[in-house]
Amino acid sequence: MSQEIEVYDVGTLVSVGDGVIPPIVAAAGAHASTRFYEFFTANIRNPNTRRAYFRTATEFLTWSEAQGISDLRRISPVVVAAYIEFLQAERSKPTVKQALAAIRMLFDWLVMGQVVPSNPATSVRGPKHVIKKGKTPVLSAVEARQLLDSTDTSHVVGLRDRALIGMMTYTFARVGAVVAVRMEDYYPQGKRWWVRLHEKGGKFHEMPAHHNLEEYLDAYIKEAGIREDRKGFLFRTAKGRTRQLTDLAMRQADVFRMIRRRARDAGIATPINCHTFRATGITTYLKNGGTLEKAQMMAAHESPRTTRLYDRRGDEISLDEVERIAI
Repeated sequence: MSQEIEVYDVGTLVSVGDGVIPPIVAAAGAHASTRFYEFFTANIRNPNTRRAYFRTATEFLTWSEAQGISDLRRISPVVVAAYIEFLQAERSKPTVKQALAAIRMLFDWLVMGQVVPSNPATSVRGPKHVIKKGKTPVLSAVEARQLLDSTDTSHVVGLRDRALIGMMTYTFARVGAVVAVRMEDYYPQGKRWWVRLHEKGGKFHEMPAHHNLEEYLDAYIKEAGIREDRKGFLFRTAKGRTRQLTDLAMRQADVFRMIRRRARDAGIATPINCHTFRATGITTYLKNGGTLEKAQMMAAHESPRTTRLYDRRGDEISLDEVERIAI
């Protein structure tokens, strides 16, 4: 049966799943259970990664138990390979590769804690998956301008939404970095205002504000009356339909719903998401003579290969070629 684990009230641990250890781990003893939980709370700092890896690990261990395996030490490379084959029939290749990576990391942690003698996932190969172009929906510069201009800015919520969309577009920022921005992260330097973004891995990325973004932010901050709240979040939730802001930061889910609503109101049929503006900004920048090297720096990508996934200039070239089939 599953085992409840003690969660120490240190104020820093984030809830992982329902806090229940899978039976196969509980059966290995208290040390194995503690080590399993520590993998997610002490070893993984990003909350999104933590949730995804916990779900993946739990699904794999539950599947293993369904195959009649009740001892962690009996999970062999053959078992892991069989699970990967099972996943490939149901899920995309990127999802399967992520699952294998999570299983490898978990067992590495268990090996170091002397829970199991070896990592059964080390020798298992995942599916080959090569990406040359990202799948993120991209807006044209005209559509992006249409979305920004159509936003009702007669109230603070509309000003907030325009500034938030502008932030993602003009800084190439991930939505997670944008919702984490505090007032102190928007600051003057020389004759321009800058934005400090809190990117993945605890990294800070600083960008000068585009003149349009500066205009959007200043109008929003003035109307919201939050200029002096330097420690407060920049983009805050609203109290229902009152058009009054709270002190709480918007969540990624809030931003996604806002974007879909604003796109619908603007008459944009493309099923855009939060990542759309990162891709739109990069593509527009490159179309206007920007370099891939600078785009990589502005997007805080580790590799230019990642930046190329956001370069969608080839979409228009392909369309032009297709239209040559004049039948």
